[in-house]
Amino acid sequence: MKTKKYNTKDSGKRVSYKSGMNRDIQEGKPRFDLIVPQDVPYDQTVLYKWAMLMERGMTKYGYRNWEKSNSKDELNRFKSSAFRHFMQWFCEEDDEDHCAAIMFNVAAVERLRTINGIKK
Repeated sequence: MKTKKYNTKDSGKRVSYKSGMNRDIQEGKPRFDLIVPQDVPYDQTVLYKWAMLMERGMTKYGYRNWEKSNSKDELNRFKSSAFRHFMQWFCEEDDEDHCAAIMFNVAAVERLRTINGIKK
């Protein structure tokens, strides 16, 4: 098996540290580290709660069940659920984790739009 060769991307700009270490700049690169607020406990972050919703969904429906979706009907179902959960979140209902459900449903819609090119 042939080993794939990679190139290391380089902006041509550097950040230097007191230690002497140099790194490429972070400008224009995704900052996933900024998604999770530092002052929120781990198990209360939106990302954690979304991941737990995904675990519950996997247990109920099967591993990556949501990725089987491939139709306009399924896209519309995700959109409908996202909006319903948004309204429940907005009205401060706490019978479910509505914020995590919004995140899930929006991600599912975006997946169908990106992978399957499905609109409306």
